[in-house]
Amino acid sequence: MRLAIFLCINAFFTTISAQQDYELERGQLFVDVSFLAHDSLEGRETGSKGEAMAAAYIADRFKQLGLTQLRSTDASYFQTFEKNVLANPHDASESEHIVTGKNVIGFLDNDAGKTLVIGAHYDHLGWGGSGSLHVGDSAIHNGADDNASGVAALLFLAKRLSELDLSSNVVFIAFSGEEMGLLGSNYFVNHPLIDLTAVNYMINMDMVGRLDAQRSLAIYGVGTSASFIPAIHAIETPAFQFAMDSSGFGPSDHTSFYVNDIPVLHFFTGQHAQYHKPEDDVEWINFDGIFDVSLFIEQLIVSLDTETKLQFSKTKDTKNEEQSFKVTLGIMPDYMFTGNGLRIDGAKEGRPAHTAGLIKGDILLKMGKFEITDIYSYMDALNAFEKGNSTKIVYLR
Repeated sequence: MRLAIFLCINAFFTTISAQQDYELERGQLFVDVSFLAHDSLEGRETGSKGEAMAAAYIADRFKQLGLTQLRSTDASYFQTFEKNVLANPHDASESEHIVTGKNVIGFLDNDAGKTLVIGAHYDHLGWGGSGSLHVGDSAIHNGADDNASGVAALLFLAKRLSELDLSSNVVFIAFSGEEMGLLGSNYFVNHPLIDLTAVNYMINMDMVGRLDAQRSLAIYGVGTSASFIPAIHAIETPAFQFAMDSSGFGPSDHTSFYVNDIPVLHFFTGQHAQYHKPEDDVEWINFDGIFDVSLFIEQLIVSLDTETKLQFSKTKDTKNEEQSFKVTLGIMPDYMFTGNGLRIDGAKEGRPAHTAGLIKGDILLKMGKFEITDIYSYMDALNAFEKGNSTKIVYLR
């Protein structure tokens, strides 16, 4: 009887301890997102005072977590870069100006022969600009989901992985310049502070703060290594409804690593009406969702840690993602949709789709003579049209 009582009490206090740990970690996720998405940072645009404040905060968190600095140009957690950019990247007639940004890099040295890179961009759109979908006067774009959520997950994983006995080194990178064209991640792979040939794979977290009631989780890049899909399916909890894509290309920082023949995974909880608008704020964030996505990634890392260096696989050609289209419908694709066609997640006011009456939820099936089965065939279709052309669209509502 005494043994049974002891075991019961021990289990009770273990449960309390686990709950306390959860509350602390979830609370830290809230603190991290709330700071990075605060109005005082004015949208964290690359080269701004707000970006510098965010970089200093992330560096301080890295220091608190015991991460060390890598060899860098300014002997700190920062890797500084400069880039000539257009004021409007969609208008080549605009004059260029130099932007200075900072990647923030922390190192978990496990004295291993292989290295894992975990990244998330921390910059956003500042007061709006060419990337904004906001209609009206300029306003602060706090980017709580895009991508304070990914940085919070990065810091969560830095804490958790530093407590494990991994057979990989881990480099944690908060990239800047993502919104201006993957500037920070491109700079890192072209000026690496580590041996890129030792990088086993790269994980990117961009917009992981809006897990929905269906627990839909997109994972891109699953075809870049044969080890990924079996490892993903082997994890039973936390459970998700997966939308997986094999391609290593995409409009986020993992692409910079993929083009250097490094396996990549990009985690994403989906588009929403607040995307690239001032309304992307803390009150919309699902912190339990960030916790579960981060926990899933941790388990995936632990599972893959037992394997030898992963073999890189080149995925299907997505060259159109790198092209500048002459025309646009002005829609936001629903990247979580896995059916036939391209489902619209939103239509920008005043653009052709909105003017024609297309709405959120419509599924594009055909543009002129072109069948639309997915986002890639949609981009192929766009590439066939010139400004001023008209065409008929077949869609399902």
